[in-house]
Amino acid sequence: MCNLYSLTKGQDAIRQLFGGTSDHTGNLPPLPGIFPDYPAPIVRAAEGGGRELAMARWGMPSSKKALLDAATRRADKLRAKGQEVDFAELLRMEPDAGTTNVRNTASSHWKRWLGPDNRCLVPFTAFSEFNRDHGGDVWFALGEDRPLACFAGIWTSWASVRKISKGWEELEVFAFLTTEPNAEVGAVHPKAMPVILTTAEEHDAWLRADWSEASALQRPLPAGTLLVVGRGVKKDQPD
Repeated sequence: MCNLYSLTKGQDAIRQLFGGTSDHTGNLPPLPGIFPDYPAPIVRAAEGGGRELAMARWGMPSSKKALLDAATRRADKLRAKGQEVDFAELLRMEPDAGTTNVRNTASSHWKRWLGPDNRCLVPFTAFSEFNRDHGGDVWFALGEDRPLACFAGIWTSWASVRKISKGWEELEVFAFLTTEPNAEVGAVHPKAMPVILTTAEEHDAWLRADWSEASALQRPLPAGTLLVVGRGVKKDQPD
């Protein structure tokens, strides 16, 4: 599971590589450490045609079952303390920190967001997989110079409680797909790696194609494509 990545190229580089007729990101600084629930840029289809660069929070809505299980655990703890519980209200206000990675695209929870209207490109320059035996966070990139690439992502507008202190919020959120790891990532994290798109043709197919075609992009990169560019740090800061 990838829960940390970086984007150290500027928005001009993002627009040049991925296209975009409009930019809603403002003054975008380098982002050497993007964590779950952080805002980050995505590229998506714009209304009326073309593409747009926009900000969204990392973490798609969690499943109803995940929220039900979390609310049930919280209710049990409250009841154990002798407190009365309005479970319906407890469930309605259950915080949802979001789901960062999407693997099972056959799930009914994810199917509603797999069409072109909800697909996006998530620009990145490096991503981390954590393995204590390998030094903690292990950073992967397509080269030592961290060339710009993107994950295959999905996005939506969603109202929920992200944090109890803030209550209900209506947010634009995103996550990206994962798949089996290739050789380099598998040596550190054998369960999964992000789905990475590396060509203009793949970018276009992900944003526009029917799912029967786009689903073929949920595959690992060939062995030898990625390099380890850092270890043991929470932010990727290339020299």
